[in-house]
Amino acid sequence: MKALINIDYTHDFIADKGALTVGKPGQAIEGEIVRLTREFADAGDFVVFAVDVHDAGDQLHPETALFPPHNIRGTEGRGLYGELGELYEQIKDRPNVYFMDKTRYSAFVGTDLDLKLRERGITEVHLVGDVTDICVLHTAVYAYSLNYKIVVHKEAVASFDPVGHEWALNHFRNCLGATVI
Repeated sequence: MKALINIDYTHDFIADKGALTVGKPGQAIEGEIVRLTREFADAGDFVVFAVDVHDAGDQLHPETALFPPHNIRGTEGRGLYGELGELYEQIKDRPNVYFMDKTRYSAFVGTDLDLKLRERGITEVHLVGDVTDICVLHTAVYAYSLNYKIVVHKEAVASFDPVGHEWALNHFRNCLGATVI
């Protein structure tokens, strides 16, 4: 059994005027993310939308010192970007589709993701989204620690740091034993 985990493909991370935008590299992967999401959802595989959420004015969150405010609860910036948002509206009521908030880089930290995967017998996670060398990386590291097989779709991940992006792809392969396709 396998699952697709869509990580942080939101307006704030992808749109030209997003609060913490990856910009063009993120926009360039939209078609592949949508294709994979549709493929997994239509096959009956578990599709997870793991979406970063922050509260306005939260000075205690560790990201406050590192990044500008982004993905603020209740704002348009937190909405799924472009065609992925449209696809989500079409499939959101399916039993194999799950939307979850995350407040840390990893989709596993402070969430019920591991429980949701294990109760479905899922042993393989496919990762797409952004940022390759931050949230995708941290999700992959936790998946590795929890003994999941990891597949990263290199045409469906992006970063605002080209060097970090390439480093993360190599780290997935060489340190986590992930399949990078």
